Amino acid sequence: MTRKAVVLMAYGTPRTLDDVEAYYTHIRGGRKPSEAELSDLVQRYKAIGGTSPLTEITRKQSSGLNERLLRAGSNTRVYAAMKHSPPFIASVVKQASDDGVDELLAIALAPHYSRTSIGSYIASVREANEGLRRRMKLTFVESWHDHPALVDVWSRRVNDAASRIGERFWLVFSAHSLPARILAEGDPYNTQLLATSELVAKRAGRKDWSFSYQSASQTHEPWLGPDILEHLESLRARGERSLLIAPIGFVSDHLEILYDIDVECAQWARGAGVGLRRCESLNDSSEFLDCLFSIVRDRGFLV
Repeated sequence: MTRKAVVLMAYGTPRTLDDVEAYYTHIRGGRKPSEAELSDLVQRYKAIGGTSPLTEITRKQSSGLNERLLRAGSNTRVYAAMKHSPPFIASVVKQASDDGVDELLAIALAPHYSRTSIGSYIASVREANEGLRRRMKLTFVESWHDHPALVDVWSRRVNDAASRIGERFWLVFSAHSLPARILAEGDPYNTQLLATSELVAKRAGRKDWSFSYQSASQTHEPWLGPDILEHLESLRARGERSLLIAPIGFVSDHLEILYDIDVECAQWARGAGVGLRRCESLNDSSEFLDCLFSIVRDRGFLV
């Protein structure tokens, strides 16, 4: 009997402040950050309590999906892996092979495809598998930006937040920025993000919405915009005083949510006299686990 498994992959995070340098160095392909760059990242982690919950959330997503598969009578096993911190993708792929897995379904926990992001997860899995004595058959979920279950859970998040706000607001969807050159390369990232935004807004019954990018890295090339802080300011300038951010490019709480939105954007809002709220992240909620279950089922891994 063919043994199938799923690996859920997230970006990674340092476990402690002492791990930040190694984590940052791994992101930079082995090049150590400058003292100023390292200090800036350390301060960001300190501002959210010293670490990000991403690894623990991904572990809960993995175990939660595994429990759902077991309840459905499936023997498919679920693993969790990180791109830039332990447990690294290569070690988890090897573990799956050692456990006797024949077919592996790889899902990056980011719904929108870009060659520079999701493409690198795929490359990491393929490289790890190629180096194994016992290779597995690989299947990749490149994009799930318009999956009905994803649209449904995000529309619920928007409407849950709306019920707490209790007044008219402007909805701002956000996602991680990438280098602007991907547009000229025909990358679908921007198009998929706008498609998800439109689907969620329609499902939630929201006509007053817009989209922005966040968390751009400081490099010597332009990144996709508009930047979220600049966009929020433009909304304030035209009279909007109640704003709701729905970070649809992410599924879990991590630095880009807990600092870039909950600290930086919140600080701007206080100074600007604007009411700013954020939709809850999907994390390991039952609704999101149902979404992941649907994706696995749709790919034929419910065995």
